[in-house]
Amino acid sequence: MRTSHIARILAAAVLALPLAACGSGSGTGSDGPIDIGSVSTLSGPVTFPEASAAAKAVFDDVNAKGGINGRKIAYTAADDKGDPASAALAARDVIQNKKAVALAGGASLVDCQVNGPLYQQNKITDVRGIGVDPGCFSSPNISPVNTGPFFGSTVSLYYASETLKLDKICAFFVIIGSTANAYKEGVDRWSKITGKKLLITDLSLSANTTDFTPYILRARDAGCEAVLFNGVEPMLIGWVKAAQAQKVKDMKWLFLAPAYTVEVAKALGAAGKDINALSEFEPYTDEQSPANKDWRDTMTRHKLPLTAFAQGGYLAAQHLVTVLRSIKGDITRESVTEAMKNLKPLPSEMTGLPFAFGSGDSHASNLAAKFVQPDGKGGWTVLTDDWIKLPNG
Repeated sequence: MRTSHIARILAAAVLALPLAACGSGSGTGSDGPIDIGSVSTLSGPVTFPEASAAAKAVFDDVNAKGGINGRKIAYTAADDKGDPASAALAARDVIQNKKAVALAGGASLVDCQVNGPLYQQNKITDVRGIGVDPGCFSSPNISPVNTGPFFGSTVSLYYASETLKLDKICAFFVIIGSTANAYKEGVDRWSKITGKKLLITDLSLSANTTDFTPYILRARDAGCEAVLFNGVEPMLIGWVKAAQAQKVKDMKWLFLAPAYTVEVAKALGAAGKDINALSEFEPYTDEQSPANKDWRDTMTRHKLPLTAFAQGGYLAAQHLVTVLRSIKGDITRESVTEAMKNLKPLPSEMTGLPFAFGSGDSHASNLAAKFVQPDGKGGWTVLTDDWIKLPNG
């Protein structure tokens, strides 16, 4: 099962941290190409190829129009194979051998956790296409463009309590690797904002959990009006089907970004009517959205799939291009890092809040989401025209 692979990978990532803490090197300026890199999981049992492919499409378009002040972008999408040791080697290759001046568009289960210390040591910045593990949101040198699962949990709970006006909310979390504390912090963040508490906070599920009936019945017996569940595709489908089997009705399912796929909508059909799924970006299935027009045109022109991962890679590349164009003088790792640390927030219609980097010890600027629901025909309906934003976000 996909989730068991994810569990093993993230657990190994924690053990592999010392591997990434060595190495040095600095990007140097020249009249040649501007070297940009990323580390993503492109092969193995769980892959995320769309983000780096979308980033490359953006860079290819920039190159086709003359590059950055006449310099072309040379983009390396390194494959970590979903393996912590391979991730450490891939990052060192991009930094030391390819001499990248920055990273952008990556999507990986292990890269942030494994290589965050390496990026900090080498003073290189990473505009992450899709941040997954806690390390993506706790590094001074990494800033994801997406909301992520932990802040996404906070936004989902905030939507349930403040927009849907529900009082009895429960949460069941699948814990993979060292994510338990990050999810707990997500719940605590919601409680601090709203002054409310969950009826149930269950951090006991594992990636190997396949029988969701006990959790469904616990939620029903407690009188939960809405349940936040952070599973990935197979688990989400299993959760809804278990609820159907127990004839549990009139309960809303709050699912995170992994639920928002065409495959989930098709698999559930009419059974998805109680789902409220989080969209980290302007909902990608909304073909009429002006905010997505350039992204859709770019992906279509380059024959790339239209997915939320592709949105993340596209946005990351766009933001880095904006930073590169702002630099006066030579474009080096040092000048890019300085520009990132002094960056003023960059707005985008594809996200509810501007992208930010800055000089902080951690970065999580996308604290907003929209919510979508399966339409019963294999598609999705947008539930919130306006962004749901965390206060002071």
